[in-house]
Amino acid sequence: MNSYILSCVAVCAAVTAALRFLPFLIFGGGKKTPAFIAYLGRVLPCAIIGMLVVFCLRNTDLSQLRGFLPALIGCVLTAALHLWRRNTLLSIAAGTVCYMLLVQLVF
Repeated sequence: MNSYILSCVAVCAAVTAALRFLPFLIFGGGKKTPAFIAYLGRVLPCAIIGMLVVFCLRNTDLSQLRGFLPALIGCVLTAALHLWRRNTLLSIAAGTVCYMLLVQLVF
């Protein structure tokens, strides 16, 4: 691996780590988190998931059963698992695996 790729990976890792630790550095040490930041922490995860759903389903062909049925089944499974288990990683992983199996093996 050459030094250019290694340095790019190092810079990306450093920036990612800094962005992860920055809120703890700013709001740590007994400072109260501003109400607006707390509000964003509550609403942004749902908004981001909503945007990802729209992005993933934007090109779904609704004119054929094989075009939308795998996506519909995957979305329903994801939502049902999340409502049941409240585990985002499990829900998304199971929905993705279900969708890919349906697309590759069934439809």
